[in-house]
Amino acid sequence: MGCDVSLVKRCFADRTSLIDELAARDESFRDLCDDFATADRLRLSFNKAAVPNGDERLAEYVELVNCLRDEIATVLDNAVIVPFPRQKKGGGGRGRGVGYCKILSFRQIP
Repeated sequence: MGCDVSLVKRCFADRTSLIDELAARDESFRDLCDDFATADRLRLSFNKAAVPNGDERLAEYVELVNCLRDEIATVLDNAVIVPFPRQKKGGGGRGRGVGYCKILSFRQIP
């Protein structure tokens, strides 16, 4: 089953690359996105006139969609994608890529 992140991308348009990255590596995030899309489809297709207490049921769908949206926002806010340092070719494993900083030592001068 494919992961449906289209609704998540529409809701968080400024974070599409982060969404793609998380969807590629995190099964629980993919499940959350699928749940969000399913709940929203049910909300949109719900016919409140066809069931008793239709207004209450629709309110429950809306609340579910809003809760899932908030949970996705929290996951995106807490996501940390740390690039691994790349080794330079021919450097014998000693070279480091961007973002790597090593402090060798500091010696206090008398």
